[in-house]
Amino acid sequence: MAQLLDGVVLVDPTGVILSANEAALRMHGVSTIGDLGGTAEGYAKRFALWSGNHKPLKHREYPLFRLLAGESMPDSVVEVAPAGTEQVRWVHEVRDVLMDDDGGEPDYLALVISDVSERFDAEARFKAMFNANPAPAIVVGLRDHRIMQLNPGFEALTGFQPAELVGQKLVSSDLLGCLADPQTFWRLIDSGTVVPQTDAELLTADGSRRLVVFAGQPIDVTEEDALLLTFADLEPRREAETALADSEGHLSAVFEMAPVAMVVTRDRDHRISRVNAAFRRLTGYSDDEAVGRTANDLQLWNSSEERAALERDLVADGGVRDRDGLLLSKKGLKIDCVVSAETVSLERAPCVLWVYQDMTERRRSEGELAGAISEVMKDASWLSQSILDKLANLRRPKVAMPSVELSPREREILDLICDDHDDTAIAERLGLSRNTVRNHVARIYSKIGTNRRSGAVVWGRERGMGNQYD
Repeated sequence: MAQLLDGVVLVDPTGVILSANEAALRMHGVSTIGDLGGTAEGYAKRFALWSGNHKPLKHREYPLFRLLAGESMPDSVVEVAPAGTEQVRWVHEVRDVLMDDDGGEPDYLALVISDVSERFDAEARFKAMFNANPAPAIVVGLRDHRIMQLNPGFEALTGFQPAELVGQKLVSSDLLGCLADPQTFWRLIDSGTVVPQTDAELLTADGSRRLVVFAGQPIDVTEEDALLLTFADLEPRREAETALADSEGHLSAVFEMAPVAMVVTRDRDHRISRVNAAFRRLTGYSDDEAVGRTANDLQLWNSSEERAALERDLVADGGVRDRDGLLLSKKGLKIDCVVSAETVSLERAPCVLWVYQDMTERRRSEGELAGAISEVMKDASWLSQSILDKLANLRRPKVAMPSVELSPREREILDLICDDHDDTAIAERLGLSRNTVRNHVARIYSKIGTNRRSGAVVWGRERGMGNQYD
């Protein structure tokens, strides 16, 4: 007994503690056999015991009393502390031994104790870490590949409860699918070595699968050799990639079908990566001629300085809107455009989307219309006031003006006001008195809604008035 590493406590059938070796005393934190209590009853008064899952034991459940009652204890685990202490000091694994000299009733009863405190401390720490770890994880036994534990993170990821998986073999559970190299994976499992990061389709409780990456690490803090498998959920990334691909597919369709010319250039070198059908029609360049080249290579801009200024503003502001630009077609024809540009991300690379709206015909038509209106308005005496206002609006289509009826005399006076003539000059020009001119001016102010001469000038010039007598 003295040489044994395990502790041994020898009792007779009446419950008297006959002997205890040094290992047994050390496992109870005492130095003499008397410190054990002398009897089973005395032992129960000196020490508090719990089960392996920390449930308090009644005295009749103590290993010594079970030994006296003739119960077999194959490797039972108990937690031990001095009486009156709630904090466990030791964890004992105990078994019973009966000794009989004459073949009748046992003459001696022995309790063999192994101190497994360190192992249980390590297991407790591992269990706490395992359950607290936010990363989904499971523990798989190396002997038979059965699932031993799963943590809350794994339950949340898959929807499985422990009762549904614990005890099942990893291979028969079909938990891991679509392994790139299943033979290598199972060989690593069998050998109990590290499993490097591997992609897989992880089965969930509803029968669907999620894309994950996992890795395995051998551990020795459980009752048997095991492998810890830790998972990272890649399903959100896959969904994002799918959504991005769909979005880029939709963008490509919209890009190609857009009625205005569009070009995508790479941000790093300004080379064209994509053009749409409207651009090809507008400039005459095909995909093969445009893609991979810069606007400077194509001599797309009539003025390189104008293009450089736009690119500088794009870098400074992240985008430009409705800027005038003059492009050149493949044949050298000038194309009057309104240009916009915006920095975008395409296929995970920074790019610039250029939009060219052809204004050539519109501006030519507007110029012709404005010229015609100017010719008409040189002699407007035969037109009504409402027609004149509408013609003035056509000359400046961006400004929506309300129609105001002025008499021919009031229009003459307002024309001269717009030409910067004062009341005295107007009176002399029209052969009127100054008071008459002032009365007309007051009525003009009232009709057009202003009380200042500058306001009348702005109102009249917006409607094409002035410069008729020069």
